[in-house]
Amino acid sequence: MQFSLPYSIATKEFPNNLQNEKIKSFIGWDGVVVFDEDTDILDMLKNYAYQYQCYSEACGRCTPGKYGGRVLYDLLHKIQNDPENLLENIDQLERTAHLMQNASKCEIGKTTPKPILQMLQTRREIFLNPKKIANNQKYISKITAPCTDACPSHVNIPAYIEGVRDMLFADSLSATRSSMPLAQVCGRVCPHPCENACRRSILDEPISIMELKRIGADYEFDMHLSYQHSKTPAQSPSTQKKVAVIGAGPGGLSSAYYLAIEGIGVDVYEALPVLGGEVAVGVPNYRMPISHYNHDIDMLKDLGVRFHTSSAMDETSMLELEKSHQAIVLATGARISKKLGFPGEDSSLDGYLPAIKFMDEVNLAQKFNLCEFPDITGKNIICVGGGFTSMDVVRSAIRLGAKSVTMLYRRDEATIIRNTSKEEYHESVEEGVKFEFLSAVVDIVSKDGKIIAVDIGQFELKKTPDSPKGELVKIDKPPLRLECDILIPAVSQVPDFSYLPKEWGIEITKWGTLQTQEGTFSTNRKGVFGCGDCVSGPLTIVNAVGQGRRVASVIKRYLENGEISLNDEEKMEDYLHQIGVFNKNEMVKGWNEGLKRSESKKVSPSERKNSFVEVNFGLSNQEAFSEAQRCMRCYYIAMAVL
Repeated sequence: MQFSLPYSIATKEFPNNLQNEKIKSFIGWDGVVVFDEDTDILDMLKNYAYQYQCYSEACGRCTPGKYGGRVLYDLLHKIQNDPENLLENIDQLERTAHLMQNASKCEIGKTTPKPILQMLQTRREIFLNPKKIANNQKYISKITAPCTDACPSHVNIPAYIEGVRDMLFADSLSATRSSMPLAQVCGRVCPHPCENACRRSILDEPISIMELKRIGADYEFDMHLSYQHSKTPAQSPSTQKKVAVIGAGPGGLSSAYYLAIEGIGVDVYEALPVLGGEVAVGVPNYRMPISHYNHDIDMLKDLGVRFHTSSAMDETSMLELEKSHQAIVLATGARISKKLGFPGEDSSLDGYLPAIKFMDEVNLAQKFNLCEFPDITGKNIICVGGGFTSMDVVRSAIRLGAKSVTMLYRRDEATIIRNTSKEEYHESVEEGVKFEFLSAVVDIVSKDGKIIAVDIGQFELKKTPDSPKGELVKIDKPPLRLECDILIPAVSQVPDFSYLPKEWGIEITKWGTLQTQEGTFSTNRKGVFGCGDCVSGPLTIVNAVGQGRRVASVIKRYLENGEISLNDEEKMEDYLHQIGVFNKNEMVKGWNEGLKRSESKKVSPSERKNSFVEVNFGLSNQEAFSEAQRCMRCYYIAMAVL
């Protein structure tokens, strides 16, 4: 028997059958699905109520929310075992569930009674004739939220917002670090997909989730506090269990943090002379001040992580690491810029400058004083791209005194905003960047081996039944010629795996990325794992951090028993993400509409375009407090019966 839910349960097994476990029933915030009639539904409901009570005490702001779960649990237990007062207990159960729905101050109190009421309405005989089914049901539960589910690192977003609301900024930061160690970074340069899944947007506008994450991070930094962790770190790193991490970018740093906090010895090897990966040499200081990023990195040093810079790997050094360490994490990113791909493209021309090389020079000069700035003063710059790297290129070019800066993008304005963020796009326009949409380079015009112009082909988007988002169709007219001194391709990057020993036989995907097992990020070489852009291709910082955290968890168990596995929470995390948590079409009741979203102040365009000073001031404590009040604390409980 199946009860409908607004989300789709795609399978009765966990993703990719990783754990080979069948789901008998699934109970969540909006109902119950029963796959196996042998399910002891009454016992399932009782355990669901128990999960709520275990968690809800973390809030306790209203009587129904604080005590309702315990009352539901006790009543379900009595219904199971007390036939004399059965009707009275069923009646009391129904009244309590309705009271919680109507009077709870947060969404977890409003939604938890729903599956119980659903069963009271559709299968009342289960309560009237309670029968103990002779089986051993296993329960796996998970607390989530739409915003948390949408976050690639699954940060406990309502918890850190609650810390800001209670003005317990250290608590807010420790909640963030439970799954996001680089709080300074992701409080500034995260594309915040969580805000697209914020239920507040159904009423008015999403919460300023990213800005609120920064509050706790800046509090620790400004007040010179000791580092706030979500758990007490192990006293000292192990000398017996050691893991080598190749790459000191967000993915590598994340895996190193969560391994070190468990007391596992970690050596991080970085080919660059500086730590931080693309956030250090790719993201400009006006978005991510290096002093704040170094604060996060120093936290890992404080935990005993050993860093080795200017340590490019080769086959020999990797074979040595395999002997000296019990596991290896490949987190080398994707640092080879792709060409544009049109016929006759000549990358040897003077003025052809790949985005990664350009941003390396900008950041190594501006942040670390290790080289000279690229000389582009008074020159016409054309960048081809449509993601964060291309945005960093054009906004840095403005700051370095270019005569004109133009970005060419094959698709439209709405798509570039989705790829980056509306803030990033509008700030670049304010600073003087010109955008040519539905355009692509079809030829380079050169003289004496130097680029002097580019020819631009123009396209249009035609929507068809097979391509509802629009298919790019080239317009049949002569190309547009634009003056150009420096052409910077920023269309994508690919990883470099030339350092891997051939005898390992590491599998690579058709996209040139590392082939790993879904969920565990293990490769086909025992003891070798991957995370970040070298696995997924160039994505986001928060994606790399989330993968790094998962890898650390898998490796911890691997070092203990030699097995590659997921724990129960990770199984549920993946399952919930597969079936979906956010429902943009639902009705949200019981909350005031029209509360204005807090926006942080920015440095004026006229001032910021001439320097690398940080653009975003962040929210003041008062603004953050007001913004945190808008959060509806949309925790949901989900539980699978196995």
